Amino acid sequence: MVFKNVFFAFLLCAVFQMRGQNKGSEIGLITDNDLYTSSRYDMYYTNGLELFYRFRSNNTNIKVDKEITELKVGQYIYTPRYIDSPNVALVDRPYAGYLFGALGKHFFYKNESVLKINFQLGYVGPNAYGEEVQTSLHNLVGYKEVLGWENQILNTLAVQTHVFLSKKLFNSKTNNKIDFHWRSEANLGTVLTGASTGFLSRIAIKKLVPVNNSNLYDGAIGSNESELYFYIAPSINYQLYDATIQGSLFNNNSPITFSLVPFRFNGEAGFKYRKNNLNLSYVFVYRGKELYSKTSSGYFYGSIGVSYLLK
Repeated sequence: MVFKNVFFAFLLCAVFQMRGQNKGSEIGLITDNDLYTSSRYDMYYTNGLELFYRFRSNNTNIKVDKEITELKVGQYIYTPRYIDSPNVALVDRPYAGYLFGALGKHFFYKNESVLKINFQLGYVGPNAYGEEVQTSLHNLVGYKEVLGWENQILNTLAVQTHVFLSKKLFNSKTNNKIDFHWRSEANLGTVLTGASTGFLSRIAIKKLVPVNNSNLYDGAIGSNESELYFYIAPSINYQLYDATIQGSLFNNNSPITFSLVPFRFNGEAGFKYRKNNLNLSYVFVYRGKELYSKTSSGYFYGSIGVSYLLK
């Protein structure tokens, strides 16, 4: 538990130290679970939790409208399709946990382009406490016993960089009912290496807020506008490496591993809402088949976000 406590202590210290130096901030969480879409499915990416604190930073770039710094701690848990059988032959995805702390810089440009750069440090493996968290959650809600964590991906140090870029399309045609964005992202590190690209469209239920002041890409800090919209975002993903499936880059010690499907289709669609200081979101996420196994398939899960804007 020492590793996890260090990250929580780091987050709290940073929040109190920087609170007086910013021009607005936001605190919140994102919780992911396949049970948010169906009570019948509990497989592959089975649970995720992120706690974050964001604050507006001083900016000297005349092209940048807003610069935001983000601090985050998170945990992701992965399991095979069948979690209540000790039969190794039924395992179609390794058990794996990923625990991390992250520091990010997000730049919102005046032309409504967005650039995010994030760095993560953590662990994949038993040090991520995936087994303990999933077992506790299942005991709490009276769900079925989980068997098979003794075959999880073994410990590997996580050092990750994530870059995200979004550019608004048809910028010369102003429309507060619908807009379109091209977005791409890339991961490089000891846990994930790959890239994806695709398009996103917002469809207004209320009038659309400019991206720099919207919760679409977490830019609502410093804005008092309300918003409610539906969005859809299909993309193509290329996977070069995934430690939660293939094990460590540095050894072959993990008992069960698989080869990656290099290209896959991903998609998400959901609603985002903001009123006064409160941000809420619900997103349905689909991920295409990610590894070569006889029974593996694409999967889906739900993501719920809640945050509060601090003046």
